[in-house]
Amino acid sequence: MLDQVSISLPCKSEYVSITRLSSSVIANQMGFDIEAIEDIKVAVGEACNNAIIHSHCEATFDITFQVMDQAFVCEVRDGGNGFNLNEYQEPNLSDPQGNGLGIFIMKSLMDEVIVDTLPGKGTKITLKKFLE
Repeated sequence: MLDQVSISLPCKSEYVSITRLSSSVIANQMGFDIEAIEDIKVAVGEACNNAIIHSHCEATFDITFQVMDQAFVCEVRDGGNGFNLNEYQEPNLSDPQGNGLGIFIMKSLMDEVIVDTLPGKGTKITLKKFLE
């Protein structure tokens, strides 16, 4: 079974809470425990923050939640600048400064994180969390 919920939001940080709340409701309905729900909320928030801060999109970004039999899936897409994924470096956790923490946090909290991006073509981040 596959249910899908799509939202298009302005590229403004005050709308990230809508995605966090939506992800929480969907994950709860799926049967995730409170710890997994909190992980999902944080990861979704980070993906949305990346879309707002780093893409420099001027209009909207899109979020799609997919409810699968055993997995929560969230895609966050922006039409912004994109970036060269080969230049991404994981942060130095003993001295965390600058960029790179968002993707690191998402990868720490979710079972699967896929980043599709090209300079000038925008970015899509897919987050997956499997029911145990």
